[in-house]
Amino acid sequence: MKSVKPVLIDEILDHLPHLIRLRLPWLLLGLLIAFFSTIFVSRFEEVISKNISLAFFLPMIVYMSDAVGTQSETIFVRKLQMGKLDLKKYLLMEFQIGLFMGIILGVSIAGAAYLWLKSVPVAMTVGWAMFVNILIAPTIAVVIPEVLYKKHSDPALGAGPFSTVIQDTLSLVIYFLLAFFIIRN
Repeated sequence: MKSVKPVLIDEILDHLPHLIRLRLPWLLLGLLIAFFSTIFVSRFEEVISKNISLAFFLPMIVYMSDAVGTQSETIFVRKLQMGKLDLKKYLLMEFQIGLFMGIILGVSIAGAAYLWLKSVPVAMTVGWAMFVNILIAPTIAVVIPEVLYKKHSDPALGAGPFSTVIQDTLSLVIYFLLAFFIIRN
């Protein structure tokens, strides 16, 4: 039987400051971007007040964008570590995945929103927002780790937090811009 060396608390604590220094800058950058995203959303108070049901879909729009992006990013970072990769081919494949998933998820949520709320403008807003966000999420999730990798930064550290805050911000921007144009009357 193989002997396993016990990990001492001191060994863990010695690495703790180093790990915090590696991770915290990405999280602080994310916090800053998220704060500006919050300010951006506040600019759409009138649109939300005209149709409060738009707020019901915020968690779903943001979550689905993140979920699709996280799937793509996880697979891409693993492939980066394995070696050669044709980035153009890979981006095209991820774009196609986003396109098909965007259509399926966008139509699904638009239909569900309409059946639930009986509002064509809300259903259109939610459906189009889901489609556009799912369409672009895989591309963002591949480009950010690729840029970090090319700059000799560990994509496993920065890509997750940075991609997430970019995805979240873009999903909110897209959602509220669509809401503004579709529901502004």
